[in-house]
Amino acid sequence: MPRSGSGGYTIAQLEQMLDKCKNERQKLERERNKVARRLQQLDSRIQALGGNGSGRGGRGGAGGGAGSRVRNEKSLIEMLEGVLGKSNKPMRVGDIADAVQSGGYRTNSANFRGIVNQTLIKDKRFTSAGRGLYQMKK
Repeated sequence: MPRSGSGGYTIAQLEQMLDKCKNERQKLERERNKVARRLQQLDSRIQALGGNGSGRGGRGGAGGGAGSRVRNEKSLIEMLEGVLGKSNKPMRVGDIADAVQSGGYRTNSANFRGIVNQTLIKDKRFTSAGRGLYQMKK
């Protein structure tokens, strides 16, 4: 006589239930992976058209989990040096942020202007030429 487990089910019945759950989980994981690949394709197309491709209105990344942070060829400081180095006069923070992004710097930040402002304040290579105006240190 087969032994019964908890709830009056036989071991064979319990194994069948476990197999069914395992198969359903595998099916869902395959479906999730397919959707994640499609989302990555859409993000790439959005980025190619100048969007941030995050699918969240500029906050964080979707699809890739922890790997969705934007990677740039040059650091923000290098980009700021390039923008301010070409300018003969002080520039406003908003104009600097726009020029950095126009130069190819990508970000998912909802407040990129604030990040640029903090970087300009902290880094000794830049100096304030007035309220909201910055230039390269001479």
